[in-house]
Amino acid sequence: MSVLEHKLNADADENAASDMIQYVTVVIGGQLFGLPISQVHDVFVPESVTRVPMSAPEVQGVLNLRGRIVTAINMRRRLHLPPLEDEQMMAVGIEYKHESYGLVIDTVGEVLNLPAASAESNPSNLDRRWAEISGGVHRLDGQLMVILDVDRLLGAMFTEPMAAA
Repeated sequence: MSVLEHKLNADADENAASDMIQYVTVVIGGQLFGLPISQVHDVFVPESVTRVPMSAPEVQGVLNLRGRIVTAINMRRRLHLPPLEDEQMMAVGIEYKHESYGLVIDTVGEVLNLPAASAESNPSNLDRRWAEISGGVHRLDGQLMVILDVDRLLGAMFTEPMAAA
């Protein structure tokens, strides 16, 4: 193989790898969601969450995570799902507009490496609550993974005017 052929093959392999996206999978209310791994900073168990008076209902509170103040967003409340009964919840740490957030979810799954080309737009029958925060879907063996769009999730929460209580 010539040097040029070797270089072209290496470029093709690199392009194939760059067309893959890694997702951290999480489960909320029995539905599989995926967060692009580039947006995930931490996975942790939320402890000592301090409630914030007059905050949005989905804001569970704030907590200290290794010296950073993190706003905990209860994803079950955000999606209008009933609370879990006496189960340990997990959180996924992300950043949005230079602020730290912990998305409180049911469980954390595995990291999936999926082709970017296999992502599809939201199906028309996707639950409206999920569609509001979704950046598309991936069809996996026997299930649908909804791609969490952090901009849609947090942008809508913090740009909508709060009604006076």
